[in-house]
Amino acid sequence: MKAMILAAGRGERMRPLTDHTPKPLLEAGGSRLIEYHLRALVAAGITEIVINHAHLGEQIETYLGDGRRYGAHINYSPEGMALETGGGILRALPLLGEEPFVLVNGDVWTDYPFAALCRAPAGLAHLVLVANPEHHPGGDFHLTADGHVQAEGMPRLTYSGIGIYRPQIVAGCVPGKFPIAPLLRAAMARGEVTGEHYRGRWIDVGTPQRLADLDRELRGG
Repeated sequence: MKAMILAAGRGERMRPLTDHTPKPLLEAGGSRLIEYHLRALVAAGITEIVINHAHLGEQIETYLGDGRRYGAHINYSPEGMALETGGGILRALPLLGEEPFVLVNGDVWTDYPFAALCRAPAGLAHLVLVANPEHHPGGDFHLTADGHVQAEGMPRLTYSGIGIYRPQIVAGCVPGKFPIAPLLRAAMARGEVTGEHYRGRWIDVGTPQRLADLDRELRGG
Protein backbone atom coordinates (compact mmCIF):
# COMPACT_ATOMS: atom_id res chain seq x y z
CA MET A 1 0.00 0.00 0.00
CA LYS A 2 1.10 3.54 -0.77
CA ALA A 3 0.38 6.81 1.00
CA MET A 4 0.08 10.40 -0.15
CA ILE A 5 0.90 13.29 2.17
CA LEU A 6 -0.72 16.57 1.15
CA ALA A 7 1.90 19.29 1.45
CA ALA A 8 0.99 21.83 -1.24
CA GLY A 9 -1.00 24.36 0.79
CA ARG A 10 0.19 27.95 1.12
CA GLY A 11 -0.47 28.10 4.87
CA GLU A 12 -2.03 31.55 4.89
CA ARG A 13 -3.18 31.26 8.51
CA MET A 14 0.39 30.41 9.51
CA ARG A 15 1.92 33.58 8.14
CA PRO A 16 4.48 35.00 8.69
CA LEU A 17 5.98 31.59 9.57
CA THR A 18 5.12 30.22 6.12
CA ASP A 19 6.48 33.19 4.20
CA HIS A 20 9.86 31.47 4.11
CA THR A 21 9.12 27.89 5.26
CA PRO A 22 6.49 25.51 3.85
CA LYS A 23 4.01 24.54 6.57
CA PRO A 24 4.94 20.81 6.63
CA LEU A 25 8.50 21.79 7.55
CA LEU A 26 7.51 23.86 10.59
CA GLU A 27 8.84 22.39 13.82
CA ALA A 28 7.07 21.09 16.90
CA GLY A 29 8.73 19.05 19.62
CA GLY A 30 12.05 19.00 17.80
CA SER A 31 10.76 17.49 14.54
CA ARG A 32 9.17 18.85 11.39
CA LEU A 33 5.42 18.27 11.18
CA ILE A 34 5.71 16.05 8.12
CA GLU A 35 8.31 13.86 9.83
CA TYR A 36 5.75 12.65 12.36
CA HIS A 37 3.62 11.31 9.49
CA LEU A 38 6.57 9.71 7.75
CA ARG A 39 7.66 7.86 10.89
CA ALA A 40 4.12 6.74 11.72
CA LEU A 41 3.49 5.47 8.19
CA VAL A 42 6.78 3.56 8.08
CA ALA A 43 6.04 2.07 11.51
CA ALA A 44 2.79 0.75 10.03
CA GLY A 45 4.66 -0.83 7.14
CA ILE A 46 3.70 1.83 4.59
CA THR A 47 6.99 2.85 3.00
CA GLU A 48 6.01 3.96 -0.52
CA ILE A 49 5.03 7.60 -0.08
CA VAL A 50 4.02 10.35 -2.48
CA ILE A 51 4.26 13.99 -1.39
CA ASN A 52 2.73 16.79 -3.43
CA HIS A 53 4.00 20.32 -3.04
CA ALA A 54 3.69 23.83 -4.43
CA HIS A 55 4.64 26.78 -2.20
CA LEU A 56 8.40 26.54 -1.45
CA GLY A 57 8.17 22.90 -2.42
CA GLU A 58 11.84 22.62 -3.30
CA GLN A 59 12.60 23.00 0.41
CA ILE A 60 10.54 19.88 1.12
CA GLU A 61 12.43 17.86 -1.47
CA THR A 62 15.79 19.14 -0.23
CA TYR A 63 15.02 18.38 3.42
CA LEU A 64 13.38 14.96 3.04
CA GLY A 65 15.35 13.72 0.05
CA ASP A 66 14.42 10.26 -1.19
CA GLY A 67 13.14 9.26 2.25
CA ARG A 68 15.85 6.70 2.87
CA ARG A 69 16.75 8.00 6.32
CA TYR A 70 13.15 7.42 7.41
CA GLY A 71 13.03 3.92 5.98
CA ALA A 72 10.77 5.13 3.18
CA HIS A 73 10.86 5.72 -0.55
CA ILE A 74 9.47 9.16 -1.41
CA ASN A 75 8.23 10.32 -4.80
CA TYR A 76 7.25 13.94 -5.31
CA SER A 77 4.36 15.42 -7.24
CA PRO A 78 5.20 19.10 -7.83
CA GLU A 79 2.23 21.27 -8.72
CA GLY A 80 3.63 24.77 -9.22
CA MET A 81 0.27 26.25 -8.27
CA ALA A 82 -1.58 24.28 -5.58
CA LEU A 83 -4.30 22.15 -7.15
CA GLU A 84 -6.34 21.50 -3.97
CA THR A 85 -6.91 17.95 -2.76
CA GLY A 86 -8.86 16.62 -5.72
CA GLY A 87 -6.56 18.09 -8.33
CA GLY A 88 -3.52 17.00 -6.36
CA ILE A 89 -4.72 13.39 -6.19
CA LEU A 90 -5.49 13.30 -9.91
CA ARG A 91 -2.06 14.67 -10.79
CA ALA A 92 -0.34 12.14 -8.51
CA LEU A 93 -2.22 9.05 -9.77
CA PRO A 94 0.64 7.89 -12.03
CA LEU A 95 2.75 7.64 -8.85
CA LEU A 96 -0.01 6.19 -6.66
CA GLY A 97 -1.10 3.39 -8.98
CA GLU A 98 -4.45 1.64 -9.18
CA GLU A 99 -4.84 0.33 -5.62
CA PRO A 100 -6.35 2.09 -2.56
CA PHE A 101 -3.95 4.52 -0.91
CA VAL A 102 -3.71 6.33 2.40
CA LEU A 103 -4.23 10.10 2.25
CA VAL A 104 -2.90 12.33 5.04
CA ASN A 105 -3.08 16.09 5.45
CA GLY A 106 0.41 17.40 6.12
CA ASP A 107 -0.78 20.06 8.57
CA VAL A 108 -2.26 17.84 11.28
CA TRP A 109 -0.55 16.09 14.17
CA THR A 110 -1.89 12.84 15.54
CA ASP A 111 -0.96 9.61 17.26
CA TYR A 112 -3.33 7.67 15.00
CA PRO A 113 -2.03 4.09 14.44
CA PHE A 114 -1.95 3.76 10.66
CA ALA A 115 -1.57 -0.01 10.98
CA ALA A 116 -5.18 -0.10 12.16
CA LEU A 117 -6.52 1.73 9.10
CA CYS A 118 -8.75 -0.39 6.92
CA ARG A 119 -6.73 -1.40 3.85
CA ALA A 120 -9.57 -1.96 1.40
CA PRO A 121 -12.58 0.34 1.78
CA ALA A 122 -15.95 -1.14 0.89
CA GLY A 123 -16.69 1.92 -1.24
CA LEU A 124 -14.62 4.76 -2.63
CA ALA A 125 -13.25 6.04 0.67
CA HIS A 126 -12.92 5.35 4.37
CA LEU A 127 -12.48 8.44 6.55
CA VAL A 128 -11.05 8.87 10.04
CA LEU A 129 -13.26 11.26 12.01
CA VAL A 130 -12.52 12.95 15.33
CA ALA A 131 -14.38 14.95 17.96
CA ASN A 132 -15.03 18.54 16.90
CA PRO A 133 -12.26 20.91 18.05
CA GLU A 134 -13.09 24.27 19.60
CA HIS A 135 -12.30 26.13 16.38
CA HIS A 136 -14.64 23.88 14.34
CA PRO A 137 -17.60 23.12 16.62
CA GLY A 138 -20.05 22.32 13.81
CA GLY A 139 -18.08 19.38 12.50
CA ASP A 140 -18.11 18.06 8.92
CA PHE A 141 -19.98 14.77 8.64
CA HIS A 142 -22.26 12.31 10.42
CA LEU A 143 -21.11 8.78 11.21
CA THR A 144 -23.96 6.27 11.24
CA ALA A 145 -24.24 3.32 13.59
CA ASP A 146 -23.33 0.95 10.76
CA GLY A 147 -20.16 2.87 9.91
CA HIS A 148 -21.24 4.94 6.92
CA VAL A 149 -20.36 8.62 6.60
CA GLN A 150 -23.10 11.03 5.56
CA ALA A 151 -22.99 14.70 4.62
CA GLU A 152 -26.04 15.41 6.81
CA GLY A 153 -27.20 14.14 10.16
CA MET A 154 -26.46 14.48 13.85
CA PRO A 155 -24.27 14.21 15.80
CA ARG A 156 -21.46 15.49 13.64
CA LEU A 157 -17.75 14.79 13.69
CA THR A 158 -14.74 16.46 12.08
CA TYR A 159 -12.76 14.91 9.23
CA SER A 160 -9.24 14.38 10.54
CA GLY A 161 -7.52 14.69 7.18
CA ILE A 162 -6.72 10.95 7.28
CA GLY A 163 -8.40 8.37 5.10
CA ILE A 164 -7.99 5.66 2.56
CA TYR A 165 -9.19 6.34 -0.96
CA ARG A 166 -9.66 4.42 -4.15
CA PRO A 167 -8.24 6.18 -7.23
CA GLN A 168 -11.72 6.00 -8.76
CA ILE A 169 -12.78 8.86 -6.45
CA VAL A 170 -11.45 11.23 -9.13
CA ALA A 171 -12.57 9.20 -12.16
CA GLY A 172 -13.78 11.40 -14.97
CA CYS A 173 -12.27 14.57 -13.51
CA VAL A 174 -10.36 17.02 -15.68
CA PRO A 175 -6.78 17.83 -14.67
CA GLY A 176 -6.48 21.12 -12.85
CA LYS A 177 -7.45 22.67 -9.55
CA PHE A 178 -10.51 21.21 -7.80
CA PRO A 179 -11.53 20.19 -4.25
CA ILE A 180 -12.29 16.65 -3.08
CA ALA A 181 -15.27 17.58 -0.87
CA PRO A 182 -17.96 17.61 -3.61
CA LEU A 183 -16.76 14.22 -4.83
CA LEU A 184 -16.89 12.83 -1.31
CA ARG A 185 -20.38 14.17 -0.72
CA ALA A 186 -21.59 12.62 -3.97
CA ALA A 187 -20.07 9.29 -2.94
CA MET A 188 -21.70 9.60 0.50
CA ALA A 189 -25.09 10.06 -1.15
CA ARG A 190 -24.51 6.72 -2.91
CA GLY A 191 -23.46 5.00 0.33
CA GLU A 192 -19.86 4.60 -0.85
CA VAL A 193 -18.03 6.24 2.07
CA THR A 194 -17.38 4.50 5.38
CA GLY A 195 -15.65 5.85 8.44
CA GLU A 196 -14.49 5.46 12.01
CA HIS A 197 -14.36 7.67 15.08
CA TYR A 198 -10.82 8.03 16.41
CA ARG A 199 -10.68 9.13 20.03
CA GLY A 200 -6.93 9.54 20.41
CA ARG A 201 -4.77 12.63 20.04
CA TRP A 202 -5.35 14.83 17.01
CA ILE A 203 -4.55 18.50 16.40
CA ASP A 204 -5.19 20.71 13.39
CA VAL A 205 -1.95 22.69 13.42
CA GLY A 206 -3.45 25.60 11.52
CA THR A 207 -2.23 28.70 13.36
CA PRO A 208 1.01 29.86 15.00
CA GLN A 209 -0.67 29.60 18.42
CA ARG A 210 -1.71 25.98 17.90
CA LEU A 211 1.79 25.19 16.65
CA ALA A 212 3.29 26.77 19.78
CA ASP A 213 0.84 24.85 22.00
CA LEU A 214 1.76 21.57 20.28
CA ASP A 215 5.47 22.31 20.60
CA ARG A 216 5.05 22.97 24.33
CA GLU A 217 3.06 19.76 24.79
CA LEU A 218 5.53 17.57 22.91
CA ARG A 219 8.43 19.03 24.87
CA GLY A 220 6.67 18.19 28.11
CA GLY A 221 5.83 21.76 29.00
